[in-house]
Amino acid sequence: MKDTSELLKKVRKIEIKTRGLSKNIFAGEYHTAFKGRGMTFAEVREYQPGDDVKFIDWNVTARFNHPYIKVFEEERELTVMLLVDVSGSGEFGTSVMSKKDMMVEIAATIAFSAIQNNDKIGMIFFSDKIEKFIPPQKGKKHTLYLIRELLSFEPESRKTDVAGALRYFTNVIKKHCSAFVISDFMDNVVDSSFTSALTIANRKHDVAAIQVYDHRESELPDIGLMKVKDAESGSDMWIDTSSKKLRSAYKADWLRRQDELRQALSRSGVDTVSVATNEDYVKALMKLFKLRA
Repeated sequence: MKDTSELLKKVRKIEIKTRGLSKNIFAGEYHTAFKGRGMTFAEVREYQPGDDVKFIDWNVTARFNHPYIKVFEEERELTVMLLVDVSGSGEFGTSVMSKKDMMVEIAATIAFSAIQNNDKIGMIFFSDKIEKFIPPQKGKKHTLYLIRELLSFEPESRKTDVAGALRYFTNVIKKHCSAFVISDFMDNVVDSSFTSALTIANRKHDVAAIQVYDHRESELPDIGLMKVKDAESGSDMWIDTSSKKLRSAYKADWLRRQDELRQALSRSGVDTVSVATNEDYVKALMKLFKLRA
């Protein structure tokens, strides 16, 4: 367990940075992107010409032998859920910060944006299983607790199962919410199970995906023999990065997996952005919020 005073310093540092971002940069974008997405049932009234027929309440209509429709109103507050990947691959980083560090800052920025809009914020930590579920609540104290957990949490497993996390989220959160899946999406399984879990989650809720990766995962440097280790399985091997054929094959495989991921997200109707650890995640979040506005 990390030293408590050191942990509190880190929490404070992230609070100052991310609360400033959420207040000064994202306030308007967040509100525009998410307010009005959640609708709640208000009443039933008689059908009037011009009303959308899809809102007809057939039970009431049959009872009174006259068409009635359901009326919905915008929810005053939203629930925001963060699904954060805590698997072993998040520890990787070759530039300014590790993937995990960037995921923490992105999650904290969204959390502070949520509480400034009086929304509830909750979190699911996942690896290839659900590591921790923190139910949605309001307030700064709760948000600081989330950040503290993000920084100090030690997962039991190092592997990843995004589809499993999505299925759990769909089952446990009953009320409509906005959700962000923050992951490197490195479990290499973009299959029917993943697409199905994503589609069902996005049908019930409002899901967005934020991919965090390191630029060295997209292409290998030409530095000769290099020992590489799989952060999730623990297996390691030597590779010869001076081989142009190897570097080209590695790059092609990365592009193929990225394309498969993008297609799966697109088919499921999920907005997405990708950001490298040597890039500015502020721009990525701004882009995501604009996609949803």
